Amino acid sequence: MAKTTIDQTIIRQLAEILKDTDLSEIEVEQEGLRIRVARTLVATAHVGPAMMAPSYAPPQAAAPVADAAPLVVDPAKSVGVVPSPMVGTCYLAAEPGARAFVSVGDTVRVGQTLLIIEAMKHMNQISAPRAGKITAILVEDGQPVEYGEPLVVIE
Repeated sequence: MAKTTIDQTIIRQLAEILKDTDLSEIEVEQEGLRIRVARTLVATAHVGPAMMAPSYAPPQAAAPVADAAPLVVDPAKSVGVVPSPMVGTCYLAAEPGARAFVSVGDTVRVGQTLLIIEAMKHMNQISAPRAGKITAILVEDGQPVEYGEPLVVIE
C-alpha cells in the first residue's frame, strides 16, 4: 500500500474558499483522493442582565391595559427542529410539480421522508427523526441550505 502525501496548499486553498464563501464545509475528490474541510461554527448566546426580585409596591387603581403585542416564537429555535445534515439544495417534492412530501399540519412517523437535499449530484432523503405533527417548514423548494440549518419543526 503506497503512502500518499497530501499537498498542504490544497487544504489551505479549500479553507480560504470556506472563508470567502461563508460555507461550513467543502469536499473535493480528484484522482481517487478525497479531501473534506469543515469548520466548526460556534453559536453564542446573549445573556441579559440578571432578574431582580420585584419590590413591594402598594396597590394602585388599575390602569387601562393597552393591546399587548403577540409573543413571537422563532420556530427555528424549537426543540422539535430538524436540522440539515449537509450542505446542498433542498427540494420539498420528489420532482418539479409533484406533491410535497409533507405539509404543515401533517402527522409524520419516524423514518418518513420530509424532503430531499441534493449534494454533489446525489439526492439524499431527509427522514423524520421522530413522530409528530409538522408545525413549520422553514425552507423553500430549491433553496440552498447549510449544515445545521433548521429545515422542519416536528412537535
